[in-house]
Amino acid sequence: MLKQNTLNGSFSLCGKGLHTGLSLTVTFNPADENHGYKIQRIDLPGMPVIDAVAENVVDTQRGTVLAKGDVRCSTVEHAMAALYALGVDNVLIQVNGPEFPILDGSAILYVKEIQRVGLKQQNAPKDYYVIHKKMEFRDDKTGACITLLPDEAFSITSMISFNSQVLNCQFATLDNMEHFDTEVAAARTFVFVREIEPLLRAGLIKGGDLDNAVVIYEQETSQEILDKLCQETGAEHHDAKELGYIQHKPLVWENEPARHKLLDIIGDMALIGKPLKGRIIATRPGHTINNKFARMMRKEIRKHDVQAPCYDPNKQPVMDVNRIRELLPHRYPMQLVDKVIELGSNRIVGVKNVTTNEPFFTGHFPQEPVMPGVLQIEALAQTGGLLVLNTVEEPERWSTYFLKIDGVKFRQKVVPGDTLIFQVEMLTPIRHGISTMRGYAFVGENCVMEAMFTAQIVKNK
Repeated sequence: MLKQNTLNGSFSLCGKGLHTGLSLTVTFNPADENHGYKIQRIDLPGMPVIDAVAENVVDTQRGTVLAKGDVRCSTVEHAMAALYALGVDNVLIQVNGPEFPILDGSAILYVKEIQRVGLKQQNAPKDYYVIHKKMEFRDDKTGACITLLPDEAFSITSMISFNSQVLNCQFATLDNMEHFDTEVAAARTFVFVREIEPLLRAGLIKGGDLDNAVVIYEQETSQEILDKLCQETGAEHHDAKELGYIQHKPLVWENEPARHKLLDIIGDMALIGKPLKGRIIATRPGHTINNKFARMMRKEIRKHDVQAPCYDPNKQPVMDVNRIRELLPHRYPMQLVDKVIELGSNRIVGVKNVTTNEPFFTGHFPQEPVMPGVLQIEALAQTGGLLVLNTVEEPERWSTYFLKIDGVKFRQKVVPGDTLIFQVEMLTPIRHGISTMRGYAFVGENCVMEAMFTAQIVKNK
């Protein structure tokens, strides 16, 4: 299993805030396992901390704004995208103002600093949320739509459409997060000239200039109005009859706006709190629908606090029934694991097909056959026994015995026709032949039973 990562050291970046124009410094620090992303306002009394999760987003008009009570922090999406794409799971971010610096309007400087300090692998497993079925969120007013489909990794496609002569329709795709640094990170934020004047009047882009944004002039206006806007933003004189892009640096890619939308989506999906394995197709995305979708995903994840392993019956098992018999002493009618489909150093996934011919259904119960809970625990323990016995030499000379069972919960009946999927993880290393494990049993995507148990392996006489 892949492990969680944090930064191998701290780094800081300085620049002005897009909205406030303030001189700001943001510092990224390593954090403990399962810490997630947290933002600390070190300029305020008590240095309050905001959890960077979708429920804490309070505004999405010109970026993603996180808040806890009256404490706010905006323009976080570019940093979140860099952390997520480069595989950083745990980090404490300290900032001395109400927003992150806009830098050059992209995520490239964050990426370079993360690559410079490197990552530090931690012991806790990386907790992916795997997409098993199509999910969709649609906004009929704007025509925006985000669709999430099953995939083996996290990939994303963005399609944008504007009523514009210069920027009409574009799309961009990122199939592998390993290419984020070269294909997406340098894509800058963009704004239309027609949007600038109301933003300036509202005091919302005091730090905006042609060094941190791509400006799109796509509706002809008077030379007088354009000259005034150029003066206020520090831009050079531009012919009002010449439509196109206005910025100091040329476009990095012809579809740079669509690639920046990829960046924004990744940054907003980072607020789900778990890395995804699935493919996002985003049509006319923006921070508002991104956040609504991220909130929906967090609700979905809470419904399945423990997610069922993927089971493809067409794949060859890691252990078939014959190998299981070599490791376990159990035989009919007490061998309750049919095959093993995953096996790692501290995790195993086993399968039990429950048929109507199971001997216990004769008396439990004749009119309503239900698999006894105690046998579900036994099957879970046999799966854990296979995990433990796989670590010793001559496993056939050892047996596994229960010492303690805790926290048993039965959530759903198991009946003939069900396929039980057992997932067992070792909570502690084996010491003196004793190990503590946590196990879950699933039917489909539903967790039907869970338990924590301690077992001892003993050499047979």
